[in-house]
Amino acid sequence: MMRFVLRRLAQVPLTLLAIYTLTVLLAWAVPGNPLENPEGPQPPPEAVEAMKARYNLDSTWRFYWSYLDGASGVGALRDALAGRDRTGPIFDLGPSLQYRDQTVGGIISQSLPVSISIGAAAILIALVLGLAIGIAGALRPGGWLDHLTLSFAMLGVSVPAFVVGTVLLMVAGSWLGLAVVGRWGTPQGLLFPALTLGLPYAAYVARLSREGMLEALASDYVRTARAKGLSPSRVVLVHALRNALLPVVTFLGPACAGAMTGSFVVESIFALPGLGQHFVAAVQNKDLFLIIGVVMTFSAMLVLFNLAVEVMYRWIDPRTVRE
Repeated sequence: MMRFVLRRLAQVPLTLLAIYTLTVLLAWAVPGNPLENPEGPQPPPEAVEAMKARYNLDSTWRFYWSYLDGASGVGALRDALAGRDRTGPIFDLGPSLQYRDQTVGGIISQSLPVSISIGAAAILIALVLGLAIGIAGALRPGGWLDHLTLSFAMLGVSVPAFVVGTVLLMVAGSWLGLAVVGRWGTPQGLLFPALTLGLPYAAYVARLSREGMLEALASDYVRTARAKGLSPSRVVLVHALRNALLPVVTFLGPACAGAMTGSFVVESIFALPGLGQHFVAAVQNKDLFLIIGVVMTFSAMLVLFNLAVEVMYRWIDPRTVRE
């Protein structure tokens, strides 16, 4: 197991380097000048030239290597080996060109906990609701509960998040009188965005857990357990559930990363101070440092979540992964 984890960890820097290269090239190709604000006061030309020279914004490849040097921690390591004092952070993600008095690291540290909280709550809702509905439907295949499970799965996958969020806003805000917009820090400020984000994932979990449970219940070892006279609950929860969770565990990697990083629409609907709001504004204003910092943060989370899922998958069924 340890050798497997170390081998996967060794692949992480190469994956992130490829993502970084692609992100820089695509962000650089976006039209517009990040140092100019066409809708506001224009900075003097000498200030623009000074910013370009300081941050290498006049050359794609000089910017590529200088930003990588600071963001990867190589620059801090080089300063430490040379005995030079360093006042900045070890992983320097650079300044924000849009928010002139803030750094990208500061923006991410303030906004990322909001996105993570919404994503974690959404995944919890998806697991609890999806597993309960999926397993209940599999226990009575062809019955009304099974048809309800399939309908929920189809509806949850088909309806986009902005429709779910709008309906929840209408029901909770207009009909029930609950203030759910811009109320971060309150229970409803977390519950309704998490429901909006988690319901599509709950639909996937319900469908996968239903199919996995149906396959597990039809297997020989479950029939043997029933023949031994074990209680139905023990057969389902102890013998069938572990193998039924395999497709759900496979889905959890991209689902967790998607929930943690895919709340852009949800944050906009509920006016939450998450990282998605900053990313959308960064793209509109071509804030290179913030675009790259957010993308690399989300990419690192995605890679690590997928690694965690591979480890969990191997723990559940060691035969599925080879050394």
